[in-house]
Amino acid sequence: MFQKVLLAVDGSDHSGRAVPIAIEIAKRWGGEVIVFHAREHVAARGMPWERESDEEVQALVDRVCGEIREAGVTVRAEVQRTLAGRTARVIVDAAAEHGAGLIVMGSRGLTDLEGLLLGSVAHKVLQLTGMPVLVTR
Repeated sequence: MFQKVLLAVDGSDHSGRAVPIAIEIAKRWGGEVIVFHAREHVAARGMPWERESDEEVQALVDRVCGEIREAGVTVRAEVQRTLAGRTARVIVDAAAEHGAGLIVMGSRGLTDLEGLLLGSVAHKVLQLTGMPVLVTR
């Protein structure tokens, strides 16, 4: 059931807490972890503005993949570029495309009101998918 776990990472402490959980689930089910990062950009005056550098993205993905590999779990990585605000959709689409049985991700820990006003990627993922989602804090 959980032979493929899509681990959505953004470099935050909350997404970092999701890594050991994804490792444990993959070990239990003899599966693999797909480390997924949505690289957001903003289109301002027709020019895209990247929120992170290539080096920051590569360092994040390498660090997480290394931790998973050290735990003895098969891992691969994918980075997709997306417009800010479309991150949840890209995560859900990637999970479906890879045939993942579970999405694991962190939550920023917003209150219900903050999540409602600001929007939450984890909340949107939960709304957009029918597959199991494990959200860590």
